[in-house]
Amino acid sequence: MRKLNWIIAVFLFLFAGIGVAADQVYPSHPVTVVVPFPAGGPTDTVARIVAEPMRASLGQAVIIENVTGAAGIIGTGRVARATSDGYTLVAGFWGTHVLNGALYTLPYDVLRDFEPIALLASNPQLIVARGAMPAKDLSELIAWLKANPDKASQGTAGVGSPAHVSGAFFQSVTGTRFQFVPYRGAAPAMQALIAGQVDLMFDQASNSLSRIRGGQIRAYAVTAKTRLASAPQIPTVDEAGVPGFYVSVWTGLWAPKGTPEHIIAELDDAVVTALADPKVQQRFGDLGLEIPERALQSSEGFGAFHQAEIDKWWPIIRAAHIKAE
Repeated sequence: MRKLNWIIAVFLFLFAGIGVAADQVYPSHPVTVVVPFPAGGPTDTVARIVAEPMRASLGQAVIIENVTGAAGIIGTGRVARATSDGYTLVAGFWGTHVLNGALYTLPYDVLRDFEPIALLASNPQLIVARGAMPAKDLSELIAWLKANPDKASQGTAGVGSPAHVSGAFFQSVTGTRFQFVPYRGAAPAMQALIAGQVDLMFDQASNSLSRIRGGQIRAYAVTAKTRLASAPQIPTVDEAGVPGFYVSVWTGLWAPKGTPEHIIAELDDAVVTALADPKVQQRFGDLGLEIPERALQSSEGFGAFHQAEIDKWWPIIRAAHIKAE
């Protein structure tokens, strides 16, 4: 009888061990990445480009789900409340995980309710103006704005949008004053710029490059430390006379708070492999997107970067008295 009990005990121990091991296998079914904006937008595009090679690394499908509304708050909040098992992630950006925290009273904390996985892409902005703008370079543009205080206008994708915050930052750095004209998105704002209805914009490179190449608008500088590989003729802000005016509409990947470290590591490895794929690098380059440096592709590096962005931008937003509508 004792021998039988011993055999049963050993069997139960081994069975429990198998169960634990099975629970630790990740992923065992498809992973969903929530994009809190419509399909076809910048965040969605980055997520889909990276998700494709991640499938091969994870051995499971990576499904993009667009959950839109409230400046990305609805989709982001859904992931904040999701089970911390690595099967529901969010592809957010500078707006959802930095600006929204200063502009809105959120039902989640943009830092404490998420586990950083990796920075996916950096999308520096371009300082652009209508085609007939008389200024030939950024210094002349600033001089023109100072000579015409409150008469010039900047198109934005709405109050509190990246373009609006960038414009407020530019005013504080250069001592200029101009009007903000909100539109229902970057696309109609760009159309207004092309038509000459507004004077300037701070726009994502991926959105402006085709218009610049077509001669519809003028570009004065890229808001980064280095020139764009896809548009090397455009000087950096340092070269153009506004040193340190760095703005990047970056995209990152997060999991819900409490997701196990080994799952974060597995996802991070898949992202690193994806960003090293020549096809991904080519597609990013065509869109004016930059691959983050290796340190920012790690959970630790991305987390520190996220905190630094909040420390930089929240005081700027509050000093400019920007309030969400």
